[in-house]
Amino acid sequence: TDKNENGDYVIPRIIYSDAYSSEMVAYADLILPDTTYLERHDCISLLDRPICEADAAADAIRWPVVQPDRDVRGFQSVLCELGAKLGLPAFVNDDGSQKYADYADYITNHMRRPGVGPLFGYRGAAGRQTGRGDANPNQLDRYIENGGFFISHVPEEAAYYKPWNRDYQDWAVQNALYDAPQPYLFSLYVEPLRRFQLAAEGHGERQPPDHLRQRIIDTMSPLPIWYDCDSAGTEGYDIHALTQRPMAMYHSWGGQNAWLRQIHGHNPLYLPTNLMRAHDLKDGDWAHVSSPHGRITVPVMEMAALNPNTVWTWNAIGKRKGAWALDEDAPEATKGFLLNHLMHELLPPKGDGLRWSNSDPVTGQAAWFDLKVKIEKAEQIAQTRPDFPAQTSPVGKGPRLLRWKVGR
Repeated sequence: TDKNENGDYVIPRIIYSDAYSSEMVAYADLILPDTTYLERHDCISLLDRPICEADAAADAIRWPVVQPDRDVRGFQSVLCELGAKLGLPAFVNDDGSQKYADYADYITNHMRRPGVGPLFGYRGAAGRQTGRGDANPNQLDRYIENGGFFISHVPEEAAYYKPWNRDYQDWAVQNALYDAPQPYLFSLYVEPLRRFQLAAEGHGERQPPDHLRQRIIDTMSPLPIWYDCDSAGTEGYDIHALTQRPMAMYHSWGGQNAWLRQIHGHNPLYLPTNLMRAHDLKDGDWAHVSSPHGRITVPVMEMAALNPNTVWTWNAIGKRKGAWALDEDAPEATKGFLLNHLMHELLPPKGDGLRWSNSDPVTGQAAWFDLKVKIEKAEQIAQTRPDFPAQTSPVGKGPRLLRWKVGR
């Protein structure tokens, strides 16, 4: 919602795809209606984040088990069409026609390189090749017959000393993990990080800004080290706060349904026993949780299996009122919450006139796990805070109550 000095939105247009009236829908200029995970194909590929186990390589698919009862298509299929309309080389044939009819067609026929596609099972015209092979028009059917997944176990003779085991390397080539037999080495001493340190120490022609030298020296160690996160400006905030996405959300990504709501309808902040006792808290009490950036008021629960100075909660449970077609007094909106209100994209001021990015100094990723907070007992209330006004939703509200009829 930020605007520039002319009064125009900094982000002029938002095009969004979703199956639900989620929080972002209220801000979108154009909404591409999406299918749910039950109505579309998905590819859990070795090229991305596959299912797996220590003794095997495995990948999987989702496939439509419910036919949509509305005018909607999976967003991946829409991207295949948009890619063709834009003339992107990977999405058009030589004559300019659309290359992939939909995402199922893409999963089956796309080749990342010769013989290697999104799925590594049932390849080749007869579906008998693993890892490498031509496209198999019946590949998705074979996955479905096998429960939606494919697995290739590491042979016993290849299971040990893999970096130097030729049998493992041959298996890895067959399964398209390598293109040629080769050892893989764990770099316990990471030479590129040492080169950064050397530059910060004054060596070489490429030099970092002076104000970053000490940070590079302290953090970019070539050997594994531990260091505390940047604590300048966070004095008095000495409790680490973490979030984790619920597994139920991962298994039905983007889902918001009665089944999920029974599992995770709201989220407490979990505190270790010592912090519960120190702040005279018991399950169901409320606490103020604050950082240099903001404050939230949330319900708490005791969890003994925690580091004594760490608190945590599920993320993505708390919902903005008016979003997701939920009633305004739904538990997601009244007892669910996000830690985002305590996080800032910049670190607190250091007095040097600069605002440093709240990012990990090595990877550059947002340093959410560096969040430090303090906790105070709060009065009993009925609504998590902050409490924002309801969003306007383009769809109506869902049923206030869901009743299940059990019978034959």
